[in-house]
Amino acid sequence: MARELSRRGLFSAGSAASLSLLLSGCGFGIGSSRTSTGATIWDISTGSEQQLLNQIAKRFNARDGGPSVTVQYFQNDPYKNRLRTSMISGTPPEVFYNWGGGQLKAFVDAGEAAAIPPSVGTDRYFPSVMDAVTFDGRIYSVPKSGTAPKVFFYNKDLFAEHGLSPPTTWSDLLEVVGVLSEAGVTPISLAGQNLWTNMMYLEYLVNRVGGREPFRGITAGEPDAWSHPAIRQAVAMIQELVASDAFPDGFAALDADTNRDTQLVYSGQAGMLLQGAWNYQRFVTDAPEFAEDRLGWFPFPRVEGAGGDPDAVAGNLTNFYGLTSASRNRGHAVAFLDEAVMNDYMVDRLIGMGLAPPVTGIEDRLAESDRSDWLLFVYRLVEGASYFDLSWDQALPPEAAQVLLTNMGRVFSRNITPEQFSQNMNQTLER
Repeated sequence: MARELSRRGLFSAGSAASLSLLLSGCGFGIGSSRTSTGATIWDISTGSEQQLLNQIAKRFNARDGGPSVTVQYFQNDPYKNRLRTSMISGTPPEVFYNWGGGQLKAFVDAGEAAAIPPSVGTDRYFPSVMDAVTFDGRIYSVPKSGTAPKVFFYNKDLFAEHGLSPPTTWSDLLEVVGVLSEAGVTPISLAGQNLWTNMMYLEYLVNRVGGREPFRGITAGEPDAWSHPAIRQAVAMIQELVASDAFPDGFAALDADTNRDTQLVYSGQAGMLLQGAWNYQRFVTDAPEFAEDRLGWFPFPRVEGAGGDPDAVAGNLTNFYGLTSASRNRGHAVAFLDEAVMNDYMVDRLIGMGLAPPVTGIEDRLAESDRSDWLLFVYRLVEGASYFDLSWDQALPPEAAQVLLTNMGRVFSRNITPEQFSQNMNQTLER
């Protein structure tokens, strides 16, 4: 599957250039003005997901009643800026692509996002995924893609060669790191230039050590919330991992956007990689034979004796579609969300693309897929999660998120102590 299924293309930073899709009679375009006869959808999907959305919109427009949606595509960063501007000016699309969490809540608080009406069935989605789009008991978006928890990938050949099994505890992980390092193999691949790759370790270790409460305190803006003992312990554990030579030499200069972290695993230079589920597509594209027979995966290990929940997951819940309050064609938009988004046609095609939709009751359909092992692993991991933390750089307000990423770089370079990390991050709560 193509690289559009990366964290950037699906969820976060800028992706490849948008393609002009001027399909006769279907109302597709890029960045054009709002339509007066139907609902406008703004999206940043590329490649296979963009093609699927075009098919879905075309099918919806062909139903009785005539064309009723227009899809417009943007690159990620221009999209974010244009969406903010359109919301402020009162000329937004009817349906807008979002990631949930802090960014969506900002629109909700400003009265710019509308709640999803009860006529749109939302109880078919995983509750852990819907948490990020539910505020004051009201739902403000619905899923429109697969779910993407962060998981460990590993090289089965290397593990077999050194008599290793997938670790289930933090102590097990440290033991695997020691064995591989002693054998001259990089234990864990890491492209640290991107910084959000570093953040994944903090998200999971705080969850495993202290449960959900530490980050809840942060998002609630509680004073000194970043000084929670679980956060300091997690930072110390990360720095111990760095000191054990778990990561590649020069990892801070490696770029995840060029797939360098993935390459180290399938080339046999590294044993493991903590990445989002979206990274599975990179293995399939760049090393299909490796992905078929020699790629394995496992959840982030639990921490023995800690008070956190070993079943919790972190990552990108999915992509969402929300409604704007200034919608001129609300009926068209609501009908699209209810009839076309995550219907049987869309779910089956997402599965065919190697994505696990966060929709209840589809295990049998996943089991029929050529990639059933992978899809069922992801699906059951999220379905059974006690909670699902949205990636912290998406859950936090943009300014605080950037401070977090900057300080994660300093944590991994061991230029600051756990106490200094907490002090630096606490300053974001005072702004």
